[in-house]
Amino acid sequence: MSKSKRYNMEIVNKYSTKEFEDKYTYTENDLGANWTKDKTVFKIWSPVAEKMSLNLYRTGNATEDTLISSQEMKLEDKGVWTACVKEDIKNVYYTYTSVIDGVSSEFCDPYAKACGVNGKRAMVINLEETNPDNWDKDSNPNEKLPLCESFIYELHTRDFSADKSSDIKNRGKFLGLAETGTTVDGEGKIKSGLDHIKELGITHLHLLPFYDYATIDESKEYDSKEYNWGYDPLNYNVPEGSYSTNPFDGDVRIRELKETIKELHENGISVIMDVVYNHTYNEDFCFNKAVPGYFYRMDKDGVMSDGSACGNDTASERSMVSKYFVDSVLYWAKEYHIDGFRFDLVGLIDVDTINKIREGLDKIRPNIMMYGEGWTLNTKLTKKNVLLATQKNVDKLNNFAMFSDNIRDAIKGSVFEEDEKGFISGDTEGYDELKKSILGLPDWSSTPNEVVNYTSCHDNYTLFDKIHLCNEGISFEQAVKQNLLAISIVMLSQGIPLMHAGEEMLRTKEDENGEYVSDSVRSSDYVNSIKWDNLKKKEYYDVYEYYKGLIAFRKAHKVFMMSDAKEIKKKISFIDTDDEKVIAYKLIEDDKEIYVIFNADDKERDVKIGSENDVFKCYINDKKAGNSELESCNGVVSVKGTSCKVLIPVLNNGSRISYN
Repeated sequence: MSKSKRYNMEIVNKYSTKEFEDKYTYTENDLGANWTKDKTVFKIWSPVAEKMSLNLYRTGNATEDTLISSQEMKLEDKGVWTACVKEDIKNVYYTYTSVIDGVSSEFCDPYAKACGVNGKRAMVINLEETNPDNWDKDSNPNEKLPLCESFIYELHTRDFSADKSSDIKNRGKFLGLAETGTTVDGEGKIKSGLDHIKELGITHLHLLPFYDYATIDESKEYDSKEYNWGYDPLNYNVPEGSYSTNPFDGDVRIRELKETIKELHENGISVIMDVVYNHTYNEDFCFNKAVPGYFYRMDKDGVMSDGSACGNDTASERSMVSKYFVDSVLYWAKEYHIDGFRFDLVGLIDVDTINKIREGLDKIRPNIMMYGEGWTLNTKLTKKNVLLATQKNVDKLNNFAMFSDNIRDAIKGSVFEEDEKGFISGDTEGYDELKKSILGLPDWSSTPNEVVNYTSCHDNYTLFDKIHLCNEGISFEQAVKQNLLAISIVMLSQGIPLMHAGEEMLRTKEDENGEYVSDSVRSSDYVNSIKWDNLKKKEYYDVYEYYKGLIAFRKAHKVFMMSDAKEIKKKISFIDTDDEKVIAYKLIEDDKEIYVIFNADDKERDVKIGSENDVFKCYINDKKAGNSELESCNGVVSVKGTSCKVLIPVLNNGSRISYN
């Protein structure tokens, strides 16, 4: 990006100085529109503005000229401009107009809590009126659950219900997440929607970004070809309008989101919000119009940093950017009862800001989850000696977990090389890395509480598609075996397990030409939607039951959910199989042992875990998983090709029972 004329680099270079921050850092929590029945006070931070005006509108549609009035604002301490309207203007829409270097610019309030269609005008709101009945009694159903006992299901709001086969009425909407009683077969036997994920056994629903994002035209009726994941922030503190039944009314999206969260909570499911503070949709972001150049990292020539691959890395190390991020996360936690936050490309955000968020969340409610993508990326910091929230700095973060690309790539091969194989395809290059990950202790981590284990997510190819791409000519049956082996490794490793929605039904993302789609960020519903009939939950019900059984088995055995590295090393030991295509280990749980074997060879293998006279009960094999006994065997275990086997020895008075 070339230097923009609207940036005064003499001013921009001063933004990171101690003098500027000391003079203009505003610490109060009243920026935005503060409504009461008698008056509304507006505050916007812009220490570089020569003039600032407040504009009031009858409607929230920026294409309509419905201006009521404009009034000049007053500059007060710390660069904050204020205006007061001494009457009840609830549900009136508004914008600000700044004059900077003689240039006039109208923009939405960066601190807006509500807005009109497409987010161009903010709205004055009484948030209490958007609360569902008994909202004050709503709570996180998994508040006391230790991190490693969580089961995260990553989902895009629209994908869940966009296809007619979902049997969901509010297709593509927040409310579609909350519908119960929907089925795949029309007979009530095979469930879809909320009942499906509840039955699966997950504890946390990770929703891709649902703040107000830029690339969907909310004024249009439902369009199956217009789509985005939501990693293009427009209004950080407002729900996305396309997920509401009426994006023209600023109240509706807020009320419906709260109703959805409450229903999910009542069904035992916590809600995680995917947040994107590392970049904005573009540099026309409203904060940047209020204080040009302050919100972003750039070099001395005005070229914006691009570690995010979006052309505008945010400068979280600056005090008012950091405050904005902290205030935003705490707002969502308080106002919407959000139970966790997943931070997109968190490696671009500084450690101090993340720790401030953690500190603030801990004061609101205990056990609000925080995790993110800690990749190390090339970004241009505005200050020296700034630590970024990367995997290698996870020890500097408080109660924060990172996605583990270690286990992901060891299991299935690099996500950047579609034909590269992983352990499930018989490749042993990641053998040592996988063993570390099974313990929840990749080199960058000191505890499984810092590790999110996964084998697929919204990014890159689905697990089932990746399996087909790196195993040319693979049979359907063998691909299913690899799929089940992959999820077995994730669920039976130490750490926090996360799965991609639809993976339990062999989800695929093929376009209209039958080509697998890796980056489906702007693909149509044809590619992205969960097709409950075409994914054939009914036909692939054994796969769904296997996922369900793995979750149930993990829940039943705390030894798979340890958080202390010393305890892990004491209670888990690997068994020498003399074969890198086979990983076997023993776990000590109370008075019993549990044996786990992963066979990545496509041929059956025998693994010695005891004597021929020992008796073991098998609970997970190549066909089924759960807490019911599937078969008995002795200490020389036969493990089918490309499969997992989990066994518990039969005990009698503390000793193994042996054959006579």
